[in-house]
Amino acid sequence: MNLTKTRPFLAFLCATLYFAGFAAAEVKPSNLFSDHMVLQSGIVVPVWGTADPAEKVSVSLNGQTKVAVADASGKWTVRLLKLKAGGPFEMTIAGSAGEAPIVVKDVLVGEVWLASGQSNMQFTVSKVHASYAGMLDEAKEIAAANYPQVRMFTVKPTTTYAPQTEVPGVWQVCTPAVVGDWSAVGYLFARNLNMSLKLPVGILLSAYGASTAEAWIPREALVSDPLLKPMVDKLDARYNYFKEHPGSTDAGVPPEPMMLNARLPRAGAPTAPLRDPSRNQHQPTVLYNAMINTIVPYAIRGAIWYQGESIGGGPQGLMMYGHVMETLITQWRKLWGEGDFPFFEVQLPALKNVSNNPLVREQQARILSLPNTGMAVTVDIGDPANVHPKNKEPVGYRLEVLALAKVYGHKGMEFSGPMYASNKVEGGAIRVKFTHAGGLMAKGGPLNWFQIAGADQKFVDADAKIAGDTVVVSSLQVNAPVAVRYAWDNYPDTANLYNASGLPAGPFRTDDWDAMAAVSAQFSIK
Repeated sequence: MNLTKTRPFLAFLCATLYFAGFAAAEVKPSNLFSDHMVLQSGIVVPVWGTADPAEKVSVSLNGQTKVAVADASGKWTVRLLKLKAGGPFEMTIAGSAGEAPIVVKDVLVGEVWLASGQSNMQFTVSKVHASYAGMLDEAKEIAAANYPQVRMFTVKPTTTYAPQTEVPGVWQVCTPAVVGDWSAVGYLFARNLNMSLKLPVGILLSAYGASTAEAWIPREALVSDPLLKPMVDKLDARYNYFKEHPGSTDAGVPPEPMMLNARLPRAGAPTAPLRDPSRNQHQPTVLYNAMINTIVPYAIRGAIWYQGESIGGGPQGLMMYGHVMETLITQWRKLWGEGDFPFFEVQLPALKNVSNNPLVREQQARILSLPNTGMAVTVDIGDPANVHPKNKEPVGYRLEVLALAKVYGHKGMEFSGPMYASNKVEGGAIRVKFTHAGGLMAKGGPLNWFQIAGADQKFVDADAKIAGDTVVVSSLQVNAPVAVRYAWDNYPDTANLYNASGLPAGPFRTDDWDAMAAVSAQFSIK
């Protein structure tokens, strides 16, 4: 054989086969656009995927067809005009290269919500699928879970240093056979909305246990904020060190974020080899990269959020948590391009742990200063020793009424428990005024967990009596009161101020004193 002549021929043949394969690349939509999906009604719906560069791609649904041309990198996006709720429909996706079109079956159009956060959002209906999970009456819940118009797409929990575009996963239809593996809060919220609205409801679940809020925010938003940029700088320093010193146990490596309730390593404890810091869900950006960038801009009505038990940076990080959350909401809204879509969070329940202390709940309430936000108070449904309370039914209901009242036009529906509005000193007492105060009541007995203080800033338990839409708070130990607090504790187990709609009042304080001093002893780091 003449190798001199053969080698050029082989090279030509390989090149020909390579480019032929490239030219024959199939049109491929994102995995989000697959059988049983739910599309958002009433707004523009982007549909995207990959194909050959310059290939025309058409997407048809219920009499509407839109065409896009793949860009130089092979990416394409079409935008379906406002869709009317209904279905099931079929979506056809076809390229101009002549390959067989893709037919997506059993497509519903209705309401789509993003559900995100940490393990209490991941918490599954059944304990079989997660040892820490399982609803109070999971067998009954699972047996009744026949809701063909309720669907869920669960994004695989993963972290990455750089933004990704592919999202593994499938849409599932709600049946007893699959619901046990679903997010309990996501399922309850979707089921309740489906029953109330008589519309299809889809949940995009993108949650990761023990994650911090900054892990869900894009790099650009963090580095452009002087308060938040140090988080990314520390990640980059540790990541670069890891790349340059694989397997190192060097004590001089830049530290990982320290959680509020983390225990410091024992003196003399063996040092484990460094791991890739981008695999740590406490690090900034890493979950945005893997689990949000991959689903933007799938059309959604809004987002529900359950997170806050994991906050990095010790006491300083805690006091910045509200700002981090405001940044997350603002950035997500910017990325989706749908305006100020609804964002409803779950305020942390009671727990005998510093992770659920009242300063965290106060920081969570800061998001209410942003438009179109809401908060489901859950201080009354905690567990003293379990960060994953199993009583998720009230969580789903309280998120539902927020959506019904603030998004779906259920006028007159109460969506919040009593909220602190103002206070006035009246002699030896303080009168506290509330909004959402229709039918103020003490559930199960006299009001508990009100405290009062004078100028010495020493709080004592107080007597509290309801008077219309106010509560009058006093104590014989405080002759000249200046401040009131309610449910100001990690585990205010008997806090019992409600309104007539059965919704609990959230913790609050009327002072702006340095509350950190009262809880700093609980932290492992000072």
